[in-house]
Amino acid sequence: MKLQSIQSRRKYIAVALQQCRQNTLNLLAEIDDLTFSQQAHPDFSPIGWHFGHIAFIEAYWILEHLANSIPIFPEYHRLFAADGLPKQERQNLPNPQTIQNYLNTVREQVLNYLVTAPLEIQERLWQWLIQHESQHTETITFLLQLHRQQQNSISSVVDFTTAQSKSISSLNRQEIAVGLSDLDEMIEVKAGEFIMGSDALDALDNESPAHKIHLNTYWIDRYPVTCQQYRQFMASGGYQNRKYWSDQGWHWLQINPVSQPLYWLDSPDWHDHPVCGISYYEAEAYANFVGKRLPTEVEWAKAAIRNPVEATSLRCNHSNAIGHTTPVNAYPENQSIYGAQDMLGNVWEWTACWFDGYKNFVSYPYPGYSQAYFDHQHRVLRGGSWATNPWVLRTSFRNWYNPGVRQILAGFRCAID
Repeated sequence: MKLQSIQSRRKYIAVALQQCRQNTLNLLAEIDDLTFSQQAHPDFSPIGWHFGHIAFIEAYWILEHLANSIPIFPEYHRLFAADGLPKQERQNLPNPQTIQNYLNTVREQVLNYLVTAPLEIQERLWQWLIQHESQHTETITFLLQLHRQQQNSISSVVDFTTAQSKSISSLNRQEIAVGLSDLDEMIEVKAGEFIMGSDALDALDNESPAHKIHLNTYWIDRYPVTCQQYRQFMASGGYQNRKYWSDQGWHWLQINPVSQPLYWLDSPDWHDHPVCGISYYEAEAYANFVGKRLPTEVEWAKAAIRNPVEATSLRCNHSNAIGHTTPVNAYPENQSIYGAQDMLGNVWEWTACWFDGYKNFVSYPYPGYSQAYFDHQHRVLRGGSWATNPWVLRTSFRNWYNPGVRQILAGFRCAID
């Protein structure tokens, strides 16, 4: 990098760190002591642990790994390391004020080091760190949703009428309303090659290397599946009819006898919102119900290609700016070159593929970051949600979860050959 370029990149990193942290602190300010320390679900750590983990990882990778500083707050190492305590033993936490002091102390030293850090050889790790914090703030968000749901107050969080005071008020529902039949529309993606993945400096290890792939012609839903569409599956006995479910899906359903999505609100105001809070198995069953299938990860990625001129524009529902889903057609100006809409933000979208590395995959910043999940036990999700920070919101980004997980902010769209 030239000197001017290094200075501009240093400024970019500093601003991104501060903006990302403000999002984190905004969440912290909402949380009471009990919610902070209690598990919302046995598969997830308490909300407070994620705040401490953010500070721990920042101190470890920047201050210890890059700056060669001695460890600060060594007493937190076992508590906040990902491979430290089991999740159920992470509830004995310092109070929120102590954790905020931990975050602030680490951040002050990190910003001081950034002034002289050799970004020409370090920037990828700084970019990774910002995305790491972003991913954990999204986890905090959906865990907060779970807590509020368990307290029977989910409607106060996501009620469309009361939420109009947020930026959703700028969306005119009469302008964006369309007939429900129009939301069934599919678009054609013609045969040809495209570039899958990314070699950008901010790309995570599982996004690279970029490579060419050829696909035959296929069709994909223009919009994610809406609540109104999914309601038809529920009303037709979709959760009770074995024929729509794979063997694995039916087995999952017997162990988890659910009959609707986790974040389900039975209100006409939500008919044109994407269904949210469902497992891969539920998405797969719905696709079978309508005679379609889930798109492969490659099909999703090609359908999401955007105009290069507009590729940096994030005109979509993200960063907790609204606090819940929006209608699937609320941002028509942010469609792909094929006409697919709502492929960034709003809800993550399940794909039919297992999470694995691309050919010539190289781990970063350590082997277990992505590679530990190349286990044929995690399905790929794409696109981001209403809680996803902008540093993670791109069409090449790959999320991964066990197919039975429904706590995440996930929906889906369908495809056909």
